[in-house]
Amino acid sequence: MSQRAIPYMQFRGGSSKGLYFLASDLPTDEAARNQVLLSAMGRDERQVDGLGGANPLTSKAAIVSLSKRDDADVDYLFVQVVVGKNRVDTTPNCGNILAGVGPFAIEAGLVSVSGLETRIRVHMLNSGKVCELVLQTPEGAMTYCGDARIDGVPGSAAAVICNYEDVAGSACGTLLPTGNVIDVIDGIEMTCVDNGMPVVVMRAADLCINGDETPEQLNGNEALKARLQKIRLEVGPKMNLGNVDGAAVPKMCMISAPTKGGAISTRTFIPYQCHDAVGVLGAVSVATACILPNSVAQGITQLVDGNPLQLSVEHPSGEFSVSLDIDYSGELPRVKQAGLLRTARLLTRGELYVSENG
Repeated sequence: MSQRAIPYMQFRGGSSKGLYFLASDLPTDEAARNQVLLSAMGRDERQVDGLGGANPLTSKAAIVSLSKRDDADVDYLFVQVVVGKNRVDTTPNCGNILAGVGPFAIEAGLVSVSGLETRIRVHMLNSGKVCELVLQTPEGAMTYCGDARIDGVPGSAAAVICNYEDVAGSACGTLLPTGNVIDVIDGIEMTCVDNGMPVVVMRAADLCINGDETPEQLNGNEALKARLQKIRLEVGPKMNLGNVDGAAVPKMCMISAPTKGGAISTRTFIPYQCHDAVGVLGAVSVATACILPNSVAQGITQLVDGNPLQLSVEHPSGEFSVSLDIDYSGELPRVKQAGLLRTARLLTRGELYVSENG
């Protein structure tokens, strides 16, 4: 069987890892493109015949091209390869993989550096929203060495500042996709938020857990997982997501009082396994729930004064700091911009091989 070579780069973006491609190097037909990505990443649970790491966090891809919009530099499509299911999901965004899009754009020659810092505006095709990335380019090239540290990643690296602009309704069409601040399903109160990522926020105590359990403990709690799936399947259509069986969204997040000086503590299922951390845009949606009057986070969140408002979202492997620039003039607070710190690193570049039939 003959094979064909496809240029690629692999980056660690935030606490995830993915394959990055120029759109021009992949088929223009969506179905054919998806088959190439499945072959590149690996189709079975072990992903033994591809470059994926048999984990949702390492089974991701970014497809990048020069933007067709006047207000952006590059277009970025995020693709989640669903491990072991032989299919992909382009419904959600991914803020971790986004952190590598700017470095990839520079390395691939799509964007030139512009001084000590280079700003790249990224149009996120999954949602139609824009994020500005601030990259460190002190010597006329992308640098990956620096002092910035993020939980879930060993060592330090150059900072990548991600400024998300008005990302409400990225996948569901509106900030509160059910139209309510509080919904009740299967006897559980929840706040469904889409401020960059569809997230169902619930109190840990209402699901008979403390909220400080390890991911391993929660992944072994079959009764909890069954109940979360029941809620997920019922809430999906209410959030304008349709049948979410097997889909990457919505994320299911259980919150409790912070224990490490943060604003809130989280345990998040993405989608069926408890994550060691919390996703970038998932953290933004949880932080947004914390500022919504009468949400399930009220009475649990520890907030400080300020605008932009600084919130530390605790998770099993540390914390995620989010800065929210908020407009309080309307009926509900509106997040004008969300700022986050990530890091990224180029791991490898070259050619990967897939069979000619995909």
